[in-house]
Amino acid sequence: MSEKITVAAYYFPNYHFDERNALTHGTGWNEWKLMREARPRFPGHHQPKIPLWGYENEADPAVMARKIDAAADHGVDAFIFDWYYYNDGTFLEAALNDGFAKAPNRNRIRYGLMWANHNWVDIHPMPADCESALLYPGAVTRETFDRMCRYVIERHFRDPAYWLIDGKPYFSIYEIFRLAEGLGGWGAVAEALEKFRGMVRAAGFPDLHLNAVIWGVRLLPGEKTLENPTEIVRLLKFDSVTSYVWIHHAPLKQFPVSEYDEIFQENREYWQRTAMEYPVPYYPNVTMGWDSSPRTVQSIPYVNVGYPMMPTMNTTPEKFRRALECARRFLDDGRRAADRIITINAWNEWTEGSYLEPDLENGFSYLEAIRAMKA
Repeated sequence: MSEKITVAAYYFPNYHFDERNALTHGTGWNEWKLMREARPRFPGHHQPKIPLWGYENEADPAVMARKIDAAADHGVDAFIFDWYYYNDGTFLEAALNDGFAKAPNRNRIRYGLMWANHNWVDIHPMPADCESALLYPGAVTRETFDRMCRYVIERHFRDPAYWLIDGKPYFSIYEIFRLAEGLGGWGAVAEALEKFRGMVRAAGFPDLHLNAVIWGVRLLPGEKTLENPTEIVRLLKFDSVTSYVWIHHAPLKQFPVSEYDEIFQENREYWQRTAMEYPVPYYPNVTMGWDSSPRTVQSIPYVNVGYPMMPTMNTTPEKFRRALECARRFLDDGRRAADRIITINAWNEWTEGSYLEPDLENGFSYLEAIRAMKA
């Protein structure tokens, strides 16, 4: 038996009512509507994917309690909530504040936040002309950022269920460059993050564990320095780096179906390169699958024109288990216990075809693969 591995699954909280969604899609809308309407888009395409537990409201504590039990029983140690905070406040937080926070068994699992600071565009579904409207810009002002820091410290970091590494609250940032856009450059980001750390220490923690999701990092207009993400991670003093999903590092080359094992091999090589290049630990990501077709208009031809009209990735529980085993062996190589972490895409990215939650086709097979890896 190997030393303890921490498995942290990303949790996408768009399966409950939110007032912002109501403004765009109507009262009561959530992404279950897209799953109900999904249809096969090409020969052999397995849609719709139907959740074993039905189309439940994740903001209901009883519903969340079943998710927590299933996760804990199968070796998932933490949910990393995709967490949204814009200049006008939070979005999609009821799954956490009403569902998770009020679940009677919430002490069985930890939770952390990944600030999903990307532009929120209307791709629910993507319009037929592929021109999606920008609803909420991801770049924020310094005033917003400081307000957000105070909020997460008081509302989340102090929660007994919050995920700590070496006693430090884990906080991940999805798009580093987007933060720099809003704050006015990398120097301003470094200053803001240092203030954030100071606020966390003042709240009684030894420090902040700051994680960067590495993908799509690019220079700001007019900049000639910081030519690679490694420099940015060093400048901003991140404590660790990870990934969100495999397709960020390996294109899906075959349409309409790309091979899981090929994409995994490219990501496995990415793990090795990243571990050598970065000055901080890289937490390997294992992705369960990919099928973003539910986010497309179901009545138009399915052609390869870019997200979400793009290739799918074939997957099986056995392929997923083998990828997990490789990630475990990757972490066996000299890692201290606190950094033996695997991130998984995802607990419930149903409309992107990457979810651990049981469905009618596979039951608990993907969760059982995690339990087998940790046995």
